[in-house]
Amino acid sequence: MATAQKNTCVSEEAGTAAAPNATASSVPPAAADVPSPENLLQEYNELRERFQRTTNALASAAHDLKTPLAILNGYVDLLHSEKLGALTDRQREVLGDMQASGKRLERFIQDFLSFSALETGGLRMQFAPGNINDCLSEVCRLWSGRFQERGLALYFLANEKLPIFPLDAPKVERVVSNLLENACKFTPKGGTVWLHAEPHMWDRRAAALPSAAERRRQNLSHPNSVKVSVSDTGPGIPPEFHVEVFDDFFRLPTSEDQEGMGLGLSIARRLVHGMAGKIWVENDPGGGSKFSFLVPYKPLTAAAKGKGR
Repeated sequence: MATAQKNTCVSEEAGTAAAPNATASSVPPAAADVPSPENLLQEYNELRERFQRTTNALASAAHDLKTPLAILNGYVDLLHSEKLGALTDRQREVLGDMQASGKRLERFIQDFLSFSALETGGLRMQFAPGNINDCLSEVCRLWSGRFQERGLALYFLANEKLPIFPLDAPKVERVVSNLLENACKFTPKGGTVWLHAEPHMWDRRAAALPSAAERRRQNLSHPNSVKVSVSDTGPGIPPEFHVEVFDDFFRLPTSEDQEGMGLGLSIARRLVHGMAGKIWVENDPGGGSKFSFLVPYKPLTAAAKGKGR
């Protein structure tokens, strides 16, 4: 009590007048503004419905753009073929730029369609026995011209140790294509990109990535998955963004001048999870980034039904 009197700095009248408010002031004013669980659930459902409508609208807009863009690209290809008449060098250069822009728009639209399908659960996994070397070789063939145009080297060597196993080949090709596009975009001219696949023993109980010593101790006599990696000689990705880089519409602060909408890695993550796999990025000691993903030899039941995480 003596301590209370010592710390009191108001007159007796003021203390008396303030006494009735003591109980009221002990209740935080914000307590009355805390929503009830019912209101929180209602707000969550409303936000979810709004997001669903936005996603559907995005897919609808992408579909509406797809047809006229295909017609425009068709006419550009026809003109570029010179079947309607010879072209001057300047006309050929302009049509080449139009072709490149049309291809970029096609990729943007495809990203929108894939994102909306993955978000709404409309994209199903279809597993069939196949050779993943064939998938990777086909993707390299499709991207070789783009890499040559940018002055980049792309290397891939098939791994004969990989078995035939159930996989969704088009989805695997899309994941690798997105990773190669990312590497092509951020690797400076004269750089190199490597595509590599190998058998891997995946311990699903491990919470973190295995260390180099642990990887050397792994028993690879009975691998249960394939590990696909795309390495480049680009600037690398700061460690604080190694998780966030797979988020929807995320772009690194240093890549604002690069084309794209930040969906490529997000779509790759969703597709890999749909195959019951795992994807991550790390920086190579010598510089550059290394994106890797795992695909199990035996798809989980949930993944086989198209229920990706």
